[in-house]
Amino acid sequence: MSQTNSDHTYNTPAEIDEIHARLTRTFYSGVTRPLAYRRKQLLQLARMLQDNHVAFEDALLADIGKPRLESSLSEVVHCLTNALTAADSLETWAAPKPCPTTAAWRADWGATLHKEPKGVALIISPWNYPLVLTLNPLIGAIAAGCPTVLKPSELVPVFSQLLATLLPRYLDPTAYAVVKGSVPETTHVLGLRWAHILYTGSSRVGRVVAAAAAAHLTPVTLELGGKSPAVIADDADLTLAARRILHGKIQNAGQLCVSPDYAVVSRGRVGAFVEALKSAHAEFWPEGDHPLTGNAPLSNIINASHHARLVDMLKRTKGKIAFGGETHGQKGITPTVLTDVPEDDVLMEEEIFGPILPIIAVDAVDHAIRVINSKPTPLVIYLFTDKEEIKQKFLQRTQSGQLVQNDVVMQLAVNEMPFGGQGESGCKYTASFDTFTHLRGYINISSAQEPFLQGRYRPYTDDKYQFACAPGKVKIPDA
Repeated sequence: MSQTNSDHTYNTPAEIDEIHARLTRTFYSGVTRPLAYRRKQLLQLARMLQDNHVAFEDALLADIGKPRLESSLSEVVHCLTNALTAADSLETWAAPKPCPTTAAWRADWGATLHKEPKGVALIISPWNYPLVLTLNPLIGAIAAGCPTVLKPSELVPVFSQLLATLLPRYLDPTAYAVVKGSVPETTHVLGLRWAHILYTGSSRVGRVVAAAAAAHLTPVTLELGGKSPAVIADDADLTLAARRILHGKIQNAGQLCVSPDYAVVSRGRVGAFVEALKSAHAEFWPEGDHPLTGNAPLSNIINASHHARLVDMLKRTKGKIAFGGETHGQKGITPTVLTDVPEDDVLMEEEIFGPILPIIAVDAVDHAIRVINSKPTPLVIYLFTDKEEIKQKFLQRTQSGQLVQNDVVMQLAVNEMPFGGQGESGCKYTASFDTFTHLRGYINISSAQEPFLQGRYRPYTDDKYQFACAPGKVKIPDA
């Protein structure tokens, strides 16, 4: 029997075990392997989103106060489009891939990479973009032929309940399921054996997930965010940069793994950049409107404890508030920009994950690179410049999951590009067909090859030895 925590109904350990066993049986039955089955499930997922578009908007509005336009554009329609694209692309994605060989005597072995489903997958998703970070990976898993358990965050209970209700109505319940719960339930889920685990969230929990996966030698994908900088070079258009950076920063009130975490600007341009940010703010909220109480308020800060953390950072920072800094109840903070922020300030210690933008003043591009490299590898670097030499400097002297030039967040719109981090910002790539696919190598050595293979058999002779050593005696070219 399921346990109830306040208004949440969570799955019991017995129910979780039954779900895992059910999906495992389904995988080994071979039901999910045919492309026709996968295509049907993808189309049903798209139909679920289309039929319940407003219901999903309602859920995100109830859980995190997300404006309907943002929910529609970045979550519902985004996933619906991706599901249809995957359905149309299945034959191409799943086609076996020839593996050319360099040696002529291996040419007729038929070396091939077959794309096979890894098995039953687990997707653990966060609260900040609950629909897209749950269903986008599911699209990849369905396309790959993997039965999948979804574990959405307990911090979005309305969304989790809606997904748990709708999924078995549209998708095969023997292959796809939702597990609801908090830390104990997630811990139990992680104790089971999975073919692949995909987790999106914090670095702290990412370490827990990685350790649990290691117990079963389970491959894992981690998407962890981090402090992604926005670097404004001296040739950048400040008006355009300010509008785009502020727009990215206020998405979901800054609670986005690829949100621009801080801005890096040369000292002589800080004042002008702040004025450009103020102008952009006035453009987004004209006179009479307000970010927290107006016509289209910012999304909520997810809970009181996270709100208190952000307020405490604003109290402890050595930076000066250029504008913003207002709070509303326990879930609202206005877009806030700070100047004179030291490189070792409290705002620079960890990912902010809120509508707060500290500005770090630097002497030159090389100084900006040193600031970035002094911190863990970010998920993305946003670079505002039109100079090729500056772009090359960042490509060659910095590390990040992605490098985006002259905009923010828009890399998420390029579905064909791998998405993932390095080190503290994550590992491997997320939400793709390839993530849940095993490349199974295949060769066929016919009996006609036997004359070429005689040298491997005993008894070992000096002639066989000399033949084996011959490839190692080639002339190595000078560097």
